[in-house]
Amino acid sequence: MAVITAAMVGELRALTDAPMMECKKALTEADGDPVKAEEILRVKLGSKASKAATRVTAEGVVAAYVSGNVGALIEVNCETDFVTKNDDFLGFANTLVKLVADKNPADVAALSALPLDDKTVEETRAALIGRIGENMSIRRFVRFETTGKLASYLHGTRIGVMVDFEGADEQVGKDVAMHIAAMKPVALSSDNVPADLIAKERSVAELKAAESNKPADIIAKMIEGSVQKYLKEVSLLNQSFVKNDKQTVEQMLKETKSTVKSFTMFVVGEGIEKKQDDFAAEVAAQVAAAKQA
Repeated sequence: MAVITAAMVGELRALTDAPMMECKKALTEADGDPVKAEEILRVKLGSKASKAATRVTAEGVVAAYVSGNVGALIEVNCETDFVTKNDDFLGFANTLVKLVADKNPADVAALSALPLDDKTVEETRAALIGRIGENMSIRRFVRFETTGKLASYLHGTRIGVMVDFEGADEQVGKDVAMHIAAMKPVALSSDNVPADLIAKERSVAELKAAESNKPADIIAKMIEGSVQKYLKEVSLLNQSFVKNDKQTVEQMLKETKSTVKSFTMFVVGEGIEKKQDDFAAEVAAQVAAAKQA
């Protein structure tokens, strides 16, 4: 049996971009023949991609792109934080967000069907899964096309904001985008806060007020006060501006003769349930299976 050296593994990895352990296994199986090992990996990468495609993707990155009055924001997910630093993965996300801006696909399925180099986006994604060894998915995107201006802000790669605004000062848009990333408003104004969120807040307020044992009219005022406080806290225009808490965002916009028309914020993995590995249960299951064999 041939001796598999680190140099051999490194050369095969450079050729195939496959994980180090996969390269070593392939070389061992091929008895040190690099050509045969490469063929083995080509076969294995496809099956690896299909296995990886069933796993939960709760990590990932947000990418932003602005060109004139057109822009886009996209979230691309993977399984681990380690892959979010991979150049190929980051390059894929940045390519996709530009495609969204340029081609205006209707949804993720339409984006996946778009051509990318000599493949489709979906074929490129599957090949990347095979090379990296982790599942990855295009979760969501939004495209802006405006008569005003666009400003984006990325907090690392985990939070992304796009703001559609009007005003002479470009810095205002950037400041508002940064404010949104920090304060995480759910709507532009209190009138735009989703009804389900208001109902949830009202329900909590009712339970708290009921514990006070105060008269019904006082309780009603307490509930309404709590709801109004909540609406101010989660609506962008009513929030205290992060760069000057002596004024609200709305006051800052009036002062700079600016208007925010809309915004979108993506937070990586928001709402995705991460898989929690129970290693004790996994070992117990393996032991039980071994006894039955």
